[in-house]
Amino acid sequence: MNPRALVSLALRSLWHRRTSALLTVLTLGLSVGLVLSVHRLGRDARSSFASTVSGTDLLVGARSGPVNLLLYAVFHVGDATNNVSWKSYQDVAASPEVAWTVPISLGDSHRGFRVVGTTTGFFDHLRFGDQQAMHFSSGHAFADVYDAVLGARVAHALGYTVGTSLVLTHGTGVMATQQHADKPFVVTGVLAPTGTPFDDSVFVGLDGIEAIHVDWQSGMRLPGQSVSAEEARHADLTPKTITAFFVGLNSRLSAFSFQRAINDYPDEALLAVLPGVALQQLWSIVGVAEQAIRAIGYLVVAIGLCGLVTTLLSMLNERRREMAVLRAVGASPATVFALMVAEALLVGLGSCVVGLVLLYAALALAGPWLAQTAGLRLALAPPDAAEWALLGLVVASAFVAGCVPALVAYRRTLADGLQARL
Repeated sequence: MNPRALVSLALRSLWHRRTSALLTVLTLGLSVGLVLSVHRLGRDARSSFASTVSGTDLLVGARSGPVNLLLYAVFHVGDATNNVSWKSYQDVAASPEVAWTVPISLGDSHRGFRVVGTTTGFFDHLRFGDQQAMHFSSGHAFADVYDAVLGARVAHALGYTVGTSLVLTHGTGVMATQQHADKPFVVTGVLAPTGTPFDDSVFVGLDGIEAIHVDWQSGMRLPGQSVSAEEARHADLTPKTITAFFVGLNSRLSAFSFQRAINDYPDEALLAVLPGVALQQLWSIVGVAEQAIRAIGYLVVAIGLCGLVTTLLSMLNERRREMAVLRAVGASPATVFALMVAEALLVGLGSCVVGLVLLYAALALAGPWLAQTAGLRLALAPPDAAEWALLGLVVASAFVAGCVPALVAYRRTLADGLQARL
C-alpha cells in the first residue's frame, strides 16, 4: 500500500473512533503545550533578566556578594549590607578608564514601590533590552529638588500623572511607616514601559534624598530639629553615602583589570561585578525551579504517550473484525502494522499542532498581563531550535508508542491468517 493510501486509511480509521482519538490528541496536546510554555517562559525570563542592564560594564557597591549586589541594586530585592562613601564614588568616577557613572541611593519607598535616588544620567546612560534607551511617555526628567519621575507600572497602578503630588516613606516593606510628609514631591515625568524592575520604581534626584533626610539621623527623625522643605532646599545636599553605582568604561577590554582595581581599593571595601556574570550566577540559582517544572512537563508528556498506547491497545479487540476484513481484501500483516503506526503518528502530529495552538493562545492572552504585572515580555516568535526538537521528540515518541499495539496487531493478524489457511 502506498503512503498516501495508508495515511488516508489511517485518517478514516481515526475518524471512525473520533471521540477517543480527539480526547487522546487533546490530552497529549495539553502536555505538549505545557512543556512548550515552560520552555518559552524560561527562555524569555532569562532574556529579560539578561537585558535589564545592557550596556553597563560594571556594577559597584559595598563588599558583599555578586548576586546580593545585583539583587538589591538592579532588581530591588533585599537591602544593601553597607553603603559606599561619596569620596570613593568620586575617586572611581574620576578614573581615566571611566566614560560615565550613575549613582543610586536606595532605602525609601512610596506605597510599596522602591524610591531610587539618582541623577539624570540614569535616563541618559542606562540601557535595557537590545541597547534600548529609556524614553518618557509624558513629561521630562527631574530638574528640581522635589521633582520625581515614575516608572510605567507605578504610574499605571497608582493612577498618577504629571503634576501629581506624592509623599515618600522612610524605609521599605511592611516596616515603612514614617512618612516624609513635610517635603512632598511632584511628578514631572513618566517613563515608557521597559519590562524591567525600573518600571516599578520612583526616581528622584540625589539632592532630593538628602533634602528629606536633613533632619534625620541613623534612620530616626531628630527631635525638635524640624527643617522645612524650603530650608532644606538651601542646605548642603551633597550625599555622604550612596548605595551603589553603575559604571560605563571607555573600553570594555579594560573591564577585568578595572574590576580588580576596584576590588582592591585601599580606602574602602568595595565590590565590582560584571552584570552579565552575576546574572548567570543568579540564573543558576533560579533556573533550578525552571528545570523542575520542565521535568514535570516531560513527565506529563510521557503519561500522555502511555495513554496513547493504552487507548490503542484497548481498541484492538474491538478492531479484530476490522483487521480480519483488511486481511481478507489482501492486506498483509506488515500493512496492518504500518496502519497502527500511522495512526499513532497522526495522533502525535495532531498533539503537536494542538500544543502549538495552546502555546500561542496563552502568549497572546497572558503576554500583556505578564508584561504589565511582572515586567516579563513573552515573544510571539516562531518556535526555536529547541522547541522544534521537542516537537520532533514527541512525534518520534508517538511512533515508538504506536509500535507496541502495532506489533500486537501484527502478530494477531498473522495468527488469524494462519488459522484461515488451516
